[in-house]
Amino acid sequence: MNKVYRTGVIAAMLLIFAGTAWSVEAAGMVKTSKGLVNIERGSEKLVAKVGTPVFVSDKVRSGADGAFGITLKDNTLLSGGPNSLMVINKFAYDTHTNAGGMSIGVRKGTLAVATGKIAKVTPESVDFHTPTSVLGVRGTEFVVEVGEGSDE
Repeated sequence: MNKVYRTGVIAAMLLIFAGTAWSVEAAGMVKTSKGLVNIERGSEKLVAKVGTPVFVSDKVRSGADGAFGITLKDNTLLSGGPNSLMVINKFAYDTHTNAGGMSIGVRKGTLAVATGKIAKVTPESVDFHTPTSVLGVRGTEFVVEVGEGSDE
């Protein structure tokens, strides 16, 4: 194998692996955590400490004494109360245009929301789901409360 060809193959492999790593970017970060709060990521259960990144498909679950605050990349603020379960179903954000989309599932408990840049630029691409309804958002603050029922 000549040196130029080998260097090209190595460079291509590095780009493939780097592209894979860069495509899995955090949607946001845990900013506050009180009491029992876990992030369920696939089969893992992580303690939701301040500074822990949150990703699409993560479930954030608080216990009876728990509460959490998450700031998404577009500055959307999500605050969950005790016995809550929230899922980040979709999150995409372009830092240059502030366009994107998000879909957040509120499966149980309460979630207070202060929308960020995505809702201001493309409000039609932001929604919050409960087990019985879908809320479209037009750039505002609100609270969602879901009674007892399915938490999956």
